[in-house]
Amino acid sequence: MNTLEAVVAHAETLAAIRKKDLQCGDRVLVTTRNSLYTVWVLGEGEYWVWGGWFDQKGLSPHRVGINGCTWGGSIIHRDIVAAPGLQLEFGNRLLTTRIRSVQVIRAKASYSPN
Repeated sequence: MNTLEAVVAHAETLAAIRKKDLQCGDRVLVTTRNSLYTVWVLGEGEYWVWGGWFDQKGLSPHRVGINGCTWGGSIIHRDIVAAPGLQLEFGNRLLTTRIRSVQVIRAKASYSPN
């Protein structure tokens, strides 16, 4: 990925969870190389976050924004909450290790024991 055009083209093919596709109350489970984060969508660009660094610092749950995702360099995809292979950057500038998997639990999901 040597050019900006190549980076943009690659970003469009990612199995990414985009901010615009999430609704208030949705939860995103993000497994990184070192941690598990639970991200609860509050709306207005804010999220409750549990896990990883926030748990280690005794800050969970923590209300924070999400800047976006990066490959570890200076290019950040502001519209992406999480995507495998990228690193999540929170509004407090915390950068996670590489994301291994992402799962979305919709707010309207219902539980049925059968």
